[in-house]
Amino acid sequence: MSSHPILSSTSPSWARADLEDDPVAAHDSEPLAVAAARSPAHTARVVLRACRPRQWSKNVLLLAAPSAAGVIGVGAVQLRVAAAIVVFCMLSSATYLLNDVRDLEQDRLHVRKRRRPIAAGELAPRSALAIAAVLGAGGLLLAALVRLELAAVGAAYVALTASYSIWWRHVIGLDILAVAGCFVVRAVAGGVAAEVPLSRWFLVVTSCCALFVVAGKRYAELIDSGRPGATRATLRSYSGGALRAVLLASTAGAVIAYTIWAVRRPESGPFYELTIVPFVAGLGRYGLLLSRGQGEAPEEVILHDRILLGLGLLWTVLFLCGIYVGR
Repeated sequence: MSSHPILSSTSPSWARADLEDDPVAAHDSEPLAVAAARSPAHTARVVLRACRPRQWSKNVLLLAAPSAAGVIGVGAVQLRVAAAIVVFCMLSSATYLLNDVRDLEQDRLHVRKRRRPIAAGELAPRSALAIAAVLGAGGLLLAALVRLELAAVGAAYVALTASYSIWWRHVIGLDILAVAGCFVVRAVAGGVAAEVPLSRWFLVVTSCCALFVVAGKRYAELIDSGRPGATRATLRSYSGGALRAVLLASTAGAVIAYTIWAVRRPESGPFYELTIVPFVAGLGRYGLLLSRGQGEAPEEVILHDRILLGLGLLWTVLFLCGIYVGR
């Protein structure tokens, strides 16, 4: 047995076979019972990987509402929003840990997910649940210290993700809406933390973009479903045509709503109107990547595609000009 309390002492047989074929992976994924004896920092890295820090990039959505309201430069707002981002990093990591424990056996059949620390036998499920409980309780406590309303939104996020894991993930259509709802809740949390009202057009744009990203994820998974390790049960109920229709409808909704929002801004100057160009181009670029089978991991697509990053930078510059120059 492992001498370390939070680590699993064994790795599944498929992991050992993979490691024999990949010496680099063998070095990176050796049994932690051995690695932990060398360095406690290795244990911390395993826990951090299990928390999926790459997914924290989704919490940039909390900046959307205060930025659109032009108050992101206010010191007090910055502190509250920064704290809210930390809250959602903690809460989202707690839900990822819970999901990985729940999906342990399925993840071990997936070509990528089987390398997650819990599925790979690097982190014991009981320890993962304890860490999730600490992160969840700590996140809600921090949210309450910022604003009680933020704690309520955080609790709604946890409830939505928990109900998704138990029920909605097995219901065609509702699984997409539930995941998209998690994106919208993040955007709402940013407005609540900054104490700014959320316009209907802001919520429509956020909802349509969230639906676009999640439908794209399902589309990429559907394309990949013929390969070994496809484990999402609802994929059998989806068709490529239906998902493409959702993608087109959500794109149209996002473009129309964003255009209306941009042209109705009270600030002078053309900057908000100009942001329509990189916004539409970004959606088009992402759609092109989806047609190539990418999109199963949206954060990886966005962070690794230079054109998307460039369009995002251009949009940000124009948007900030609209806030600070157009006034």
